[in-house]
Amino acid sequence: MDSLKFCQQSKDLEIYAYVIIPSHVHLVAGREGGLMSDFIRDFKSHTARKVIEYISCDGGESRKEWLLHMFRYYAKCQKQNKEYQVWQKTSHPIKLFSNEVIDQKIDYIHMNPVKSGIVESPEHYCFSSAYDHRQVKVISA
Repeated sequence: MDSLKFCQQSKDLEIYAYVIIPSHVHLVAGREGGLMSDFIRDFKSHTARKVIEYISCDGGESRKEWLLHMFRYYAKCQKQNKEYQVWQKTSHPIKLFSNEVIDQKIDYIHMNPVKSGIVESPEHYCFSSAYDHRQVKVISA
């Protein structure tokens, strides 16, 4: 969350909807100044360093050795990664061209924690904009 806030403040990132679950991140976002691909590259690089830093120090992560081993294992296959690979090299940006498509994608990302079995209702997940979006829909209805 801190990294996304930083990108909003310093990289002209506008976030319209988001969800962060343990295995991946979804954003409905845009930028005025710069390419989204540059943002994705910088975000992945910064957050990967922070994840490794947190796990490596005594942050209380019980799976420390296993996680570092897995990050090293996946880095072996990538020439860009010297020691660790936290993120997959792929991303799946989709151009949102209508209000209908935007609404569909926002509903899809907000349902991710529900489909993953983390929560029963999208607005109960704290790393998501679902609660805020529900509030807007209720107010404007």
